[in-house]
Amino acid sequence: MSLQLEETLKRIEASKGVIGTILVNAEGIPIRTTLDNSTTVQYAELLCQLSMLARTTVRDIDPQNDLTFLRIRSKKHEIMVALENNYLLIVIQNPCE
Repeated sequence: MSLQLEETLKRIEASKGVIGTILVNAEGIPIRTTLDNSTTVQYAELLCQLSMLARTTVRDIDPQNDLTFLRIRSKKHEIMVALENNYLLIVIQNPCE
């Protein structure tokens, strides 16, 4: 993992309200996480599926377009997913902080 990526992740993790981060590779395997294993696997699997469905939807609407960011807000958390170079960066935060 590059030094620049490592520094970016540390900066995100230090942000107010951030509960955890997960970096997922193209195969859907978490390669870096700040959460426990079962939580990491659950978030990685479900958000990979949701991201691919959202990406397909965006491409169906406009084949020249692509999904780059997905933001989901629930009553408990805000989940942000950045899609970049076959990686997913998942950030879970408390929206009230």
